Amino acid sequence: MKRSVTPMLASLLLLPALALGAPGSAPEPRLHPKEVSALPSFVRRIEPSVVALRVRNAEKATSSTRLGSRRFGSGVIFDQRGYVVTVSYLLLDAVAIEARGRDGRTVSARVVGLDLDTGLGVVKLEGAGPWPAATLGDSRAVAAGARTGTVGVDEDNDLVQVSGAVHAVRRFSAYWEYMLDRAIIVAPASPQWGGSAVVNERGEVVGIASLRLGEPPHVNLAVPIEKFVPVKDELIASGRIASRPPRPWLGLYTVAVADGLVVSETSPVGPASRAGFRQGDRILRVNGVAVASQEEFYEQLWSRRAGDLIELAIERDKQVLIIAVPSVDRHRLYPVR
Repeated sequence: MKRSVTPMLASLLLLPALALGAPGSAPEPRLHPKEVSALPSFVRRIEPSVVALRVRNAEKATSSTRLGSRRFGSGVIFDQRGYVVTVSYLLLDAVAIEARGRDGRTVSARVVGLDLDTGLGVVKLEGAGPWPAATLGDSRAVAAGARTGTVGVDEDNDLVQVSGAVHAVRRFSAYWEYMLDRAIIVAPASPQWGGSAVVNERGEVVGIASLRLGEPPHVNLAVPIEKFVPVKDELIASGRIASRPPRPWLGLYTVAVADGLVVSETSPVGPASRAGFRQGDRILRVNGVAVASQEEFYEQLWSRRAGDLIELAIERDKQVLIIAVPSVDRHRLYPVR
């Protein structure tokens, strides 16, 4: 007498076959080790959005005297329409821009906006989109110790990426009338820093690498992306931050010394060069307020507006002199065409 097999028993008998796969079925495909990218995940996420920018600048322009008339840097596509953020010093007096994507495509680009207060600029790629846009993160919570990656390209269009961490988050000032109230300092430095993306572990952009600082081993200064996100649409639409009162600019370069702040040189296109300042003049007061550092100097200078007369008290040859300087709007020296 034959015994019938119940459905429950039949299913139990089939379990091994289901677990191991039916005889003759194809094995699960696996990637060959050579096909697996050795790049960290944060680099893979940002790489398609990184472009190389080769800029030809006006040869007789003042910026070319200091920065050269041929400049190279990286940029990050942040909008699928082909808008790219990079450092502003790359774009000053730009005559022509060639952009090259990670896919090898080369297109022309043009400057559409400059924010000289933060040191960032925007260019527009002329090729057809949509372009691979990066994810802009939130840099407001970035703190010392956070892991980062700095991703850019070199002049051969090879990817340059450095894994590191946030060394510090602090105020930063520089001689050319520039200061960030909050700057991200990352280490180790990238050999191709200008315009490179500084990203978090998720591949989100938290800053744009701007400068290499200090002695070896160097660190990089990055402009936090928080300085860019709220104004990016205005930069595209207006070419500058028109809603922000223009800062007064003198073209007065300074260095900090043990006993205060002294003049190192003046910009040939700035009003300070015509006002009679000399190298070594020690700045004592701005509009009657005592200053002893670059930070204090800028705070007092920028409490006024472009076009205001700025009165500086200086010490020269043990005498105190008062020099009045008619300030200007620096953006007028670098119009966006």
